[in-house]
Amino acid sequence: MARPIWTGAITFGLVSVPVAMYSATHEHEVSFHQFEKGTGDRIRYKRVNERTGKEVDYDDIVKGADVGGGDYVMLDQEELDAVAPGRSRSLDIDRFVELDDIDPIYYDRTYFLGPGSEETAKVYGLLRDAMADANRAAIGTLVMRGKEYLAAIRADGDLLMLQTMYFADEVRDPKEQIDELPRRNAAKPAERHMAQQLIDSMAGRWRPADFRDTYTDRVKKLIDEKKAGKEVTPAAEAPEPTAATDLFEALRRSVEAAKKGRAAAKTKGKPASSARKTAASGKGSKAADLKDLPKGELLKLARDLDVPKRTTMSRAELEKAVRKARRAAA
Repeated sequence: MARPIWTGAITFGLVSVPVAMYSATHEHEVSFHQFEKGTGDRIRYKRVNERTGKEVDYDDIVKGADVGGGDYVMLDQEELDAVAPGRSRSLDIDRFVELDDIDPIYYDRTYFLGPGSEETAKVYGLLRDAMADANRAAIGTLVMRGKEYLAAIRADGDLLMLQTMYFADEVRDPKEQIDELPRRNAAKPAERHMAQQLIDSMAGRWRPADFRDTYTDRVKKLIDEKKAGKEVTPAAEAPEPTAATDLFEALRRSVEAAKKGRAAAKTKGKPASSARKTAASGKGSKAADLKDLPKGELLKLARDLDVPKRTTMSRAELEKAVRKARRAAA
């Protein structure tokens, strides 16, 4: 079993839920060393005093903050520790928010949260189930590795998941990064209609396993080919940008290609997206319609049908309320 990278307690009101945090993701990439071109000589980095040219031990290095005019304020680790938030074992919840209200741009890294011990598993399960029924995320702060983090906690099946987040002043304003954006609704109605048709023809369920880091695969293949002395095959060039005058025709051909691909897929079995659309429209057997929908989609359907108090309902109550609202709408 993996060791937790942080242990503490989720606290809200007078409730304290001990938890242990584990890494949920890892990055896969090819590791390279650096060499001088044309030689087998490794490139090494050293901490060198720019005035004397002598190497400096890590313990003899302090940090300096540039205050302008070539002046620096020097700070050692003890001074930084004195004003840092300090080591904490508490994840303090400030509020519970609707999951759909969180802009994904604020999410950073994802972690698993497990029960702190066998004795606290019941309290952990209660919090998880209550959050799942409400479709809400807990927003709070914690201190880890000498740094304070904003975090969102949400229920995901049997788990509580924690995602560290950027603070508001860490998210850049796009207007300061991009010089000019095209105005909205500038395309012709026919072009917009064709673009919507293309989007609809390519719609599908989110299945993470359908996607793979093919670039890393190609880099590994390149290494194997060069190791074996084979000739390297270059990849195809990127396509040219679509000209405005060719936009409608490019969209039309794309829609036709997507429809042909969907038709071929139907011969192998009914797509998963068909079941979802059937359930959302209220068609199909009553035994299988709403039970096949994820909780988030069920809540969206309830919102479209204007079901009152939907965020406070359990899964069974929500299904019952949606069926009732459908019958009333029909």
